[in-house]
Amino acid sequence: MNEQAIKEQYNSIVSLLEQKRLKEAQTQLEAFLWNGGDWTLRNRLEEARTSYQYMLQYMRQGIDDPERQKLYIRLLAETWEVADQVQLSLLEGVSTHYYIGLRRNYKHPVLISNLGTLLKKLEAFPDEMAICRLTPNDQQSLDKVLNRHENAQKDLFLTTWCNSVWTAEEVTEAHDILTSEVLDVNDLCLFISAVNLSLMECFDSRKLSWLMDVYTHADSRVSQRALVGIVLIMHIYSNRILLYPDLAARLSLLNENPDYTKQLNNIYIQLLRSKDTDKIDKKMREEIIPGVIKNANIMRNMKLDFDDSSEDNDRNPDWEKALENSGLEEKIREISDLQMEGADVYMSTFSMLKGFPFFHQCNNWFLPFTLQHSSLIRQYGLNPTQENSFLNLMQVTGFLCDSDKYSLCFTLGQIPEKNRGMMMQQMVSQEMSAFMEQEMESGKQQHARRPDMVSQQYIHDLYRFFKLNQYKNEMRDIFKEDIALHRLPIFKEVLCDPSFLKEVADFRFQKEHYTEALDTYRMLIDNNQANADTFQKAGYCLQKEKRYTEAIDAYRRADILNPDHVWTLRHLATCYRLKRDFVTALEYYRKVADIQPNNKNILFLIGSCLTEQELYAEALQYFFRLDFMEEDNIKAWRAIGWCSFASGKYEQAMRYYDKVLAHHPLAADYLNAGHVAWKMGNMDKVAEYYGRSMMECGSKDKFLEMFNEDKPLLLNLGIAEEDIPLILDMV
Repeated sequence: MNEQAIKEQYNSIVSLLEQKRLKEAQTQLEAFLWNGGDWTLRNRLEEARTSYQYMLQYMRQGIDDPERQKLYIRLLAETWEVADQVQLSLLEGVSTHYYIGLRRNYKHPVLISNLGTLLKKLEAFPDEMAICRLTPNDQQSLDKVLNRHENAQKDLFLTTWCNSVWTAEEVTEAHDILTSEVLDVNDLCLFISAVNLSLMECFDSRKLSWLMDVYTHADSRVSQRALVGIVLIMHIYSNRILLYPDLAARLSLLNENPDYTKQLNNIYIQLLRSKDTDKIDKKMREEIIPGVIKNANIMRNMKLDFDDSSEDNDRNPDWEKALENSGLEEKIREISDLQMEGADVYMSTFSMLKGFPFFHQCNNWFLPFTLQHSSLIRQYGLNPTQENSFLNLMQVTGFLCDSDKYSLCFTLGQIPEKNRGMMMQQMVSQEMSAFMEQEMESGKQQHARRPDMVSQQYIHDLYRFFKLNQYKNEMRDIFKEDIALHRLPIFKEVLCDPSFLKEVADFRFQKEHYTEALDTYRMLIDNNQANADTFQKAGYCLQKEKRYTEAIDAYRRADILNPDHVWTLRHLATCYRLKRDFVTALEYYRKVADIQPNNKNILFLIGSCLTEQELYAEALQYFFRLDFMEEDNIKAWRAIGWCSFASGKYEQAMRYYDKVLAHHPLAADYLNAGHVAWKMGNMDKVAEYYGRSMMECGSKDKFLEMFNEDKPLLLNLGIAEEDIPLILDMV
């Protein structure tokens, strides 16, 4: 079988399991197994089939078995697990994908060390580095220590990632890694990421149970990586978790922890926020960054902090005005606002800086930032000097994710040493030193390790890996998927709280994801947790999707809860107008006008609805009122011209069209002026105006389309139908 056929057969079996058609799934799986030679998997399937046959036989005989449903669930889970392993086994024989290649390589006993052996190598690292610091000139020993440690990190990561199912022994070894008092926290974090990636490739109940143990760890850097992993695994395997009652029970038990509830809600919002990273990335590249670069020269003459105190306030006011007028200040504020709300504003900057050799190894994308990595030590030394003290700042700041910190350091490391020294001195000037001191001594370090900051930066690291690594096209990109955790039964108790559902809905609404926002608002409505604001926003989502009848229903319910709200009345009127129910639209626009009698836009829309009903005399009253309220109101002139023409007041119509034609006229203006000239018998003007209209349209077809829309009115006003072809030929 080729790769496509293997995946199609696997998906067919999974589809049957999701529908709980277990017997058919087992029959197909048996045929699937004959393509491989793994007798262990065949034995597992045969045992599951036999158990199921006995269960059905006992049921047919009327034997009451209180454990029947539990056994059925267990057999579904077992069959699914066998299908997972069969697919991976068959893919190893045909697939050229990077991950499958890793699985082939790491199956050879010579290439792998077990978790226990790797743990011993990693635990030795802190003591070995302490010795190296005592002998800073022994570069050879340092290189050996770093090489041994980084090879162990790589083996730990790849071995774990490629291992689809843990044995009982490996569970014990993983527990030893978690509870080790010597292991560096960075190594533990790397191991957690490998477990997360492994679970994304293949479900393993033992790994998921281990992640739940990890979540109880005291260090937020550890617990939050585990929680993000748990959330993503629940998203990917939402149909499977209920097949493991013990795991479901453990997750339910966590609901009693208020910190868990808060952190889960926070991670959900962060994942939703990641959906806008591409949009922010585009905005940064096309608008904000070019604007900053374009106006950077404004900053060149800005006075800096000179020592002469007599000059302290001697700033040219023109500089401030130039900065304000350039829009630079606004763009910088926009970046700051996005960053403060947790948006990933650095993706556009650092996406170009992932080509360093460091990122050629997948494990390094998830390595927490550390100064004890050989790639940094080679550039900056074992003990960073004063001119390299920005490295210490990198360790404590929470503004950049780990992947971007490495990118920044590697980029600065490419600058010639002389220039780099000057740059570093500027970066660690008095202001920078004070900032570093504040970072490390007044709570910034704690801020960087706050659970919400840790999870946010880890999600940014995951986003960069799935979007930028060299094998990204071979991997499932979870950030392209609709993540709707509140719809998962396992999270229902936590995420379906009305206050949080509203937060999710409002976030999606704010980001203009109207379909997803509507789905969440409807959950609130169905649970009788909606207020007028909810119905307003649900109606707006429906209006954006052009579902005007449903939008009207939502707006009317909002109007019942909060009567005569101007916004609701206006949108009700708009939806009726878009449905071409101008009578009802006019009713609501007039209600708005009663509240806001001088609202020019409402007056114009009232006139427009009257015009659509051919109530031209009444419509003219509103358009004349607009003309009186505002000088040079071209919209009012156009409307007066058209209503005057339609009601037979041709001279009045021409006066207003003359005014329109003197102020940036459109193709429709020339066309309408031509209609008026025709009724007034001025054929030269007819030819001129129609000709100009055709030129503005850009083509004869567009002109004829516009003309034909007006043809019924022309005939109704007495234009002879037989004259129309002649006039058009004349034009």
